Amino acid sequence: MDRNLSKLSILIPCFNEKKTINKIFEEVEKSLIKNKFLNYEIIIIDDCSTDGTVELLQNIEKKVNVSVFYHKINLGKGSAIQTGLKNITGDIVIIQDADLEYDPNDYPNLLLPFFETDADVVYGSRFLGGGKYVRIHFFWHYLANKILTFLCNLVTNLNLTDMETGYKLFKSSMIKNITLVENSFSFEPEVTIKLAKKKNKFYEVPITYKGRSYEEGKKIGLKDAFIAVKTIFLYSFKS
Repeated sequence: MDRNLSKLSILIPCFNEKKTINKIFEEVEKSLIKNKFLNYEIIIIDDCSTDGTVELLQNIEKKVNVSVFYHKINLGKGSAIQTGLKNITGDIVIIQDADLEYDPNDYPNLLLPFFETDADVVYGSRFLGGGKYVRIHFFWHYLANKILTFLCNLVTNLNLTDMETGYKLFKSSMIKNITLVENSFSFEPEVTIKLAKKKNKFYEVPITYKGRSYEEGKKIGLKDAFIAVKTIFLYSFKS
């Protein structure tokens, strides 16, 4: 894949991120321009925010190379990503969370396997080491992540270190070759299992990570972990 000819589609699912949406948009743009990725589109999907995020997005969508889609009801991260995927025109898709936990300065390293190898899918791992820095994780979140990754590896025969990572990148042709139905955070195991069953080539890259606390707005909880377990076993049997 030719870096200079490839178009990037950056999908930013967003729900009640008034405090961070302007900042993450600026950081994404800055990284793309600094690293000379000039052929790109930024697609933001608002999942029925109620905190004033929508008003900020109405200004952002006036900018060049930006599209914003608004859900009328809150459906979940997976649904927001599905909306974004229906509207991409790029060759490579980058999932970018809106909460500042993931650093767009990692884009060059994340994209490298597409340009230098035969990667179909690239995950940014918080556990490989080698990122600029990683904020220490809550123990129970770390343990839940490791269990979910282990279970996912068990049914896919992959050796991922971080299935639940927010940084997931795909060749557009590969992500369009599967049908996604999960509306919530269960998108993470669903997309991993379905892409693995299609024999896509996975790579992992170490990333920088600044995890938030619940007081700072973190939204994933124990309930999501149980749903993820159910999703893993569901799609391990589905074709």
